[in-house]
This record gives sequence, structure tokens and C-alpha cells, in this order.
Amino acid sequence: MMFDQALAQALLQEKSTMNKPVDSSSMTGRWFNEMYNDESGAPREHYDAYANWLASKPLEFMLQKQKEADTLYARHGITFAVYGDESGVERSIPFDIIPRILRPRAWEMLSSGCCQRVRALNAFLKDIYHGQEIIKAGIIPERQILGNNLFRPEMRGIAVPADVYLHIAGIDLVKVGSDTFYVLEDNLRTPSGVSYMLENRKMMMRLFPELFARIAVAPVDHYADVLLDNLRAVAPPGVANPTVVVLTPGSYNSAYFEHAFLAAQMGVELVEGLDMFVADNTVYMRTTHGPQRVDVIYRRIDDDFLDPLAFRPDSTLGVPGLFAAYRAGRVTLANAIGTGVADDKSTYVYVPDMVRFYLGEEPILQNVPTHQLGKPDDLKYVLAHLPELVVKEVQGSGGYGMLVGPAASKADIEAYRARILANPANYIAQPTLALSTCPTFVQSGVAPRHVDLRPYVLSGKTVTLVPGALTRVALREGSLIVNSSQGGGTKDTWVLES
Repeated sequence: MMFDQALAQALLQEKSTMNKPVDSSSMTGRWFNEMYNDESGAPREHYDAYANWLASKPLEFMLQKQKEADTLYARHGITFAVYGDESGVERSIPFDIIPRILRPRAWEMLSSGCCQRVRALNAFLKDIYHGQEIIKAGIIPERQILGNNLFRPEMRGIAVPADVYLHIAGIDLVKVGSDTFYVLEDNLRTPSGVSYMLENRKMMMRLFPELFARIAVAPVDHYADVLLDNLRAVAPPGVANPTVVVLTPGSYNSAYFEHAFLAAQMGVELVEGLDMFVADNTVYMRTTHGPQRVDVIYRRIDDDFLDPLAFRPDSTLGVPGLFAAYRAGRVTLANAIGTGVADDKSTYVYVPDMVRFYLGEEPILQNVPTHQLGKPDDLKYVLAHLPELVVKEVQGSGGYGMLVGPAASKADIEAYRARILANPANYIAQPTLALSTCPTFVQSGVAPRHVDLRPYVLSGKTVTLVPGALTRVALREGSLIVNSSQGGGTKDTWVLES
């Protein structure tokens, strides 16, 4: 069987799954097929060159390439732990060899919208730890910020270099139409996954070099250079040649591969808490040549574990005295302490207002309509429509602690209802979106799978992002959960240059 025949069968299958209604007055419609026209079945214009190449390849060729990719990922140790797996064994990230392709115009809009959003969120963090003007203006209730357990009162009045709190931000987007994207959530504490974006591109260039000769795809391999330049730009004042390190919890952390990868790509040291110490409010790392001052720490450790003297006294992951050095302006932490209050899902609903308040602009990217269950009317509506909605914990992450109503059993829904009633303010709810689908190479051949998109916004000298992103794909048929920690996979994301 030739691969184009398998593709045609997959297209018919995809069309048959594109008629589920979306329960939202603002987002009704079918599952949007990113590669093929819904009516004619012909490739969309920006996919045309790739689709023609794909149709010329036998199924056996693609099967062999997928096998090569799986083998190389396992050999290179590109892994992620799947939480809830009793074996505790790390697995290779499932990688799909069919790329996702974005038009230049769509990327320009996404790039502008993500940068705008991060500028507003950064201004919000500076404000809530200083003047709190947004509270005084009545835009956000005081309890939403000061009553949030991710708010760090210890950060009040602390000046951070260049006023940058969000050095690295991952903005999760979903597509529901031709050029219609919505922001699903903001990842602002220790956003992960960028190493997979970079490795996916390397893999595709290794497997299919002829495609990159035919199709002008914008490069992403300079990400580490841009990241390092931005980190060095926010070193403490007066430091001419800053030393940057990546701080990891250690090799047992589920994202350790990424920590080591980014340190190697930037050419900086990968350190654990025990590798550093603080003296006279200055951070040093131990080296074979003696102590060396550390100026910028790209930390992949949560706030609570950074300093046992300031936060959790039982932490063995951090550096005693680190917060005192930070407060004294002797070291930069990326991202800043206390950013969690900005990526809390109950804060998310106010981000469009932040854009208007701090920037005086209209948001380029819109939020998904969201119900706050701490509000009586929203709670009443959600309890009456649980089978149709997605419900999330406000401080949850990784796809955990959520209910996908259309995919849940009656027993699961009733159990979740009891959880909501015990603490309504701990939850938000959103419509079950008509997430777009991309053809994906699975065991049975080519089949539609739902995807999302995570661009990485870097702040330092400027606020920018490289022309690429992590596309996550829900590999289980019908699933809307794309998180790698729950068995999702990834695709290379191509932004066309013309």
C-alpha cells in the first residue's frame, strides 16, 4: 500500500470526526484540519509542497523513518517521566515525523500577541510587588493577589535587574480555525519543553534533509544564543562579564534532560544546590580552580525549594542564603521568585485587562472564555453543564487535576462535582474547544490527532521569540490532553519564511 492511499483513508476518518459541536457561543464549529481543506480534501496552500512530497513516499519509507526517529531519541536519552506510571521508568518522548506548518502571516500575529502578553504580565508582576496600582484601580480584586498562596510577600519592594521578572515564558495556544488562536494558559514559573522543540528540528533535518532544500523553513537553532544574551543582559549592575549557570534539582527530575541540554547549548555550567554557597550576600559555585562568583541563575527549581533559610527549611535542593543575596541585588534569578501568581489559572482571566491597563492596547490574542467557580452564577452554570466542560484546578499544571467532561464517565463527573463543592474557588471551567487536528503517524498509519502550540518568549535586552514553537500532540485517539507527562507526543513546528 502506498502512503498516499493511507493518507486518503486518514482524511476520510478525519472528516468523520469533525462534526462534534463546541459548547460555546464564541467558538462553535468543527475540528479544524490544519493540513487539508475541510470541503475539497485538497492540501491547504502552505502545506502544498509538503503534501506533494508526502504523497510520493511509500508507507514503508515513512515507517522506517519513524523507527529511526524512535531509536535515535532513545539513544540520545531524550526522555520524560510519565507521572502515575508505577514503574517509575523514564520514557523517550514520542515524536511524530509529520510536521506542523504555519504561514508567515499567522506566525507574525502569534509572535506579536505573545510578546504583548508577556510585556503585560511582566508589568503586572512589577506592580503587585511594588505600587499595586492595578488593585487600587479596581481592575483585579485584592484577594485575587494577596490571598493567592503563590503570591510571595517576601518580594515586596525588591528591585530586579532591568525590571524583568519573566525571562522565559511559555504561552500555550490552541487553534480553532484558519487563523484563529486562543491562549489556553500562561507558563511563567519554570516553563519546560523548549529542548524538544530544538531536538525535533534536528531530528527532522537529519531524517529528511531534502525537505529543507525544497521548503524555506525559518531556523530555530539560535534559541540558546538568544537565551544566553538575554540572561547576560539582566546580570546585576556593574557586572561586565557575568557568569550564568543552570540550576537543576538533579538527575532524578523528570525534565533533567532539558536542564542538561540547555546548559550544554549555552556553554554554561549545570549545577545543583550543593555546588553553590553564599558568602557576604554573594553566590559562588565550587570549581576545581576554587570558588567562582555566579551572577545569573537560570533556575529550574520551584520557589519553595530555592533557599531553606527563606522558604522550606527541609529543602535540600536549593542554596542557603540565596534569597538574601537576591534581595541584596547580588544575583539574578530567572525567572524571578513570585511569578506563580501570574500564571495561576484564576489570574489568567484578568490578562486581557492587564494588556489594556499597563500597555494601553487591545489584546492581540484572546483568552478562552472562562468561568470562575468562586462566583455563584458561574458555579451554578458549571455544575449544570459538567459533562460539556473542561474543569481545572487554578494552581494545577501538567494536565493533572482536571476534568474533561465529554470524555469522563458519569462516576468521574460526580466525583469531581464533590471536589468542586468542597472548594469552588479552587476551580475554573472552560468550554471543550474544537482543537485543530494535524495528520499524525500512529501505529495504524496516518490519523488525525489534536494539537496545541507553545511558543517560548524571551525577555532581557528585548522581548522576542524565535520563529518556532513546541507542538504537542494528543496521541490517543479522541484525547484532548497533549501533556508529555501524561503520554502526549511532539511534532516539529515549521514557520515558513515566505
